[in-house]
Amino acid sequence: MDRIALVTGAGQGLGLAIAGRLHSAGFQVAVTDHRLDMAQRAAAQIDARGEGVLPLRLDVTRKEDFEAALAAVLQRWGGLQVLVNNAAMTKATPVMEIGPEEFDAVLATNLRGTLFGCQVMGAHMAEAGYGRLINMGSLAGQNGGTATGAHYACSKGAIITLTKIFARELGPRGVTANAISPGPMDLPSVHALVPPEKLEQIVQGIPVRRLGDPQFVADLVVRLASEDAGFVNGANWDVNGGLFMR
Repeated sequence: MDRIALVTGAGQGLGLAIAGRLHSAGFQVAVTDHRLDMAQRAAAQIDARGEGVLPLRLDVTRKEDFEAALAAVLQRWGGLQVLVNNAAMTKATPVMEIGPEEFDAVLATNLRGTLFGCQVMGAHMAEAGYGRLINMGSLAGQNGGTATGAHYACSKGAIITLTKIFARELGPRGVTANAISPGPMDLPSVHALVPPEKLEQIVQGIPVRRLGDPQFVADLVVRLASEDAGFVNGANWDVNGGLFMR
């Protein structure tokens, strides 16, 4: 079976780690970002020769962008088996200060982007009779967030629910849908968002006393993307150092 994946928000951070890990595992990867130059730099970083990578501009708030990306992938490789909905807008605005424009922008990127991706790519996969949808949730969507804004937390909680809906909808047609919910990761975006003194407080509140490893999350994506992961459907995988236990 072909192993072709598309990762949104792959221009940097966790998305770049995921795209790189999929490529190392033998997947051909469409590296997408809302900025084409970032997608191109990320693709070159993953494979300087450009073998097995395809940089694409994809604004996840636009369904037509997903449709165009799918067409580009099909033209290049003839199929698509894996979608990783990773693109996200992270804001830490206090809840009483969130305005309507910022609220809508966060939900449009995080939640609507996941919906459109699952609709467009999921329909293609269902028609082919096989696929893996992997959505990035967050600890914030489970515990209400500690360092992120209410709009971000709400969007991530909704993504976990949306994942279950697509798992039920597409499971009978060979397409699984699962979510991964990381806690605080050792990423530049986390260090930029959270002041050092607050980040240290957060780390001290994590039972394992450390930030998460993005490469482990990327490895988990590869595992869920595998052909033999077909009995994992509608699940939410916690990677949070014990901050949230069920």
